[in-house]
Amino acid sequence: MSRHATAVPNALERHWQAGLQALKNRAWDRAIAEFGQGARLAPSDRLMWLNLARAQLAGGALDAAIDASRQAQALMPEDPLACRLLAECLVRQHRFAEAAQVFDAYPPQAARDFEWHQAQGNALFQSQRLQDAVSAFFQALALKIDDALTHYRLGLCFKDLGLTREATECFRTAVSLDSDSTRALALSLLVHEGRQTCDWRLVDQDTAELLQAIDQADAKTGQLLSPFALLAVDATPAQQRRIGEIRAKGLARELKPLPAPVGPRRPGRIRVGYLSSDFHQHATSVLMAELLERRDSSRFEVTLYSHSINDGSAVMRRVRAACEHFVDVTHLTHTAIAQRMRDDAIDIAVDLKGHTRGSRFELLAQRPAPVQVAYLGYPATTGADYIDYMIGDPVVTPLSHAANYSEHIAQLPNSYQPNDRQRPLPPAPSRASLGLPEDAVVLCCFNQVYKMSPHMLDLWAAILAQAPRAVLWMLAWNPHGQANLQRELEARGVPASRIFWAPKLHLGEHIARLRQADLFLDTWPCNAHTTASEALWAGVPVLTVPGPTYASRVAASLVHACGLPDLACASEADYVGLAAALANEPQVLQGLKAQLDEHRLALPLFDTDRYARDYEALLQRMFDRQQAGLPPTALAAA
Repeated sequence: MSRHATAVPNALERHWQAGLQALKNRAWDRAIAEFGQGARLAPSDRLMWLNLARAQLAGGALDAAIDASRQAQALMPEDPLACRLLAECLVRQHRFAEAAQVFDAYPPQAARDFEWHQAQGNALFQSQRLQDAVSAFFQALALKIDDALTHYRLGLCFKDLGLTREATECFRTAVSLDSDSTRALALSLLVHEGRQTCDWRLVDQDTAELLQAIDQADAKTGQLLSPFALLAVDATPAQQRRIGEIRAKGLARELKPLPAPVGPRRPGRIRVGYLSSDFHQHATSVLMAELLERRDSSRFEVTLYSHSINDGSAVMRRVRAACEHFVDVTHLTHTAIAQRMRDDAIDIAVDLKGHTRGSRFELLAQRPAPVQVAYLGYPATTGADYIDYMIGDPVVTPLSHAANYSEHIAQLPNSYQPNDRQRPLPPAPSRASLGLPEDAVVLCCFNQVYKMSPHMLDLWAAILAQAPRAVLWMLAWNPHGQANLQRELEARGVPASRIFWAPKLHLGEHIARLRQADLFLDTWPCNAHTTASEALWAGVPVLTVPGPTYASRVAASLVHACGLPDLACASEADYVGLAAALANEPQVLQGLKAQLDEHRLALPLFDTDRYARDYEALLQRMFDRQQAGLPPTALAAA
């Protein structure tokens, strides 16, 4: 007997069967039409509303899907599937708090299966109710202890709670339980989070597995591997590009380019649109604030397309005030954001995120702007064939490295990195107040600990062995990392009496204490980036060794832009030798510090007016080329 044979007219049964067939064929518009007709004929049919919502969700009609799923839930308030579907629709619109509230309101006596607990945990995690999410995932695991995806998601919660060891164990469990997609998801984070505690017992094995997975990845698994995890390990530029390409293509697989614009360009200034979730107290905004303030507003009109948190910070207010338009796109779909950019007649769309957390750069696959650019936020190629240019400079992105990038290299004449001359520069506290010895040469590294490695510690131990007056000052990023770094250094012959720890502080206090350091020892393959420019701003020279990747050449770019190219060493042996020599000749170090201190505002790295002119000239070249009907090409520093 058919489902509706005795309950409703034959027409309803036809709509039901036609809708099911359309769902099976992935013909979403047809399914929406059939289930919509059925719901109008039988508004109390809960399954009709449920399937209508499913079809609308699959077809991207999120507002309608939310309405339909609310109807379904009202008719079946104790059905776990209806609850999950409504929450999923809200999650797709980035309405995470509302999605979590759907689960909160679920009747306490109603059935809860594994999928319900897992979906609840995901909504709670997305809304940053992390402790609640942990409880939900534990309840899911009580029903299915060997589910790799739940272990992975539990690891994400622990990661955001700062429980790095617990997160690492969850990711390791997920890797051991799965051989397919979840393993790919977890591998990248296993390597990254494992480095956060400097517990290196399995680091070589884990890294080798990640690199092997990258080399063997197909489109399905490759799109789940994190390109960001490759920045701090010895991945080749080719490996970075390959996984970036697979990931970028996977993210954009459902996105189609918008119809080509009709008619001539809308008259007016060059319209630049920045896309990011970092328009708040974040390194990207800290670096860009004065650039936006110093731009030529007679030639450029700027819109921020933001899916950021609103933290009320001073830098957030500065960035917003510096631009003509601020558009909150947090709850818009990719297509809606792209269409808004197109409607705003953006000439140059600039993504500031790349393959970092919270990015939505893949929406540029819909080609909302005639010129599309990657800038600042991600130090590697995106691998996206829909991004035309990667902004760099002759040091960080030499034209000879073009094969490492899917984008065309566009070079600024000095460093790619903007800086803010309004950043604080308080007087230095005494060394005694910082717990540092007055008569020592202070070598420091305030990089996050995931950038450190056994090899870097070997080099630092060699420097300290040759420079008996030197001490090492590092950031106490987390207790496990601190304890393990201390133990590793002592195992290399560096006594605890020569190791000092700095707590995390706000930016002004951090820069003030930095002024008591004598030399910053950089790391690779992932350099200090904003951290390095903070040290140089504080008058502390930075010693580095540039490598083959963007992330390994940033510090070299910065010291070149400070007139100190000799601090970018040609080899690791030179790095050790020069660091020891400088530590043994503190008067030379003081001369370098004085050079930075006395010429700070005239140095290209901190001359924001010069940077703004150079940056806008580069944007103008991109714009002029596009307006002349010419394709993107490499743009060497003018």
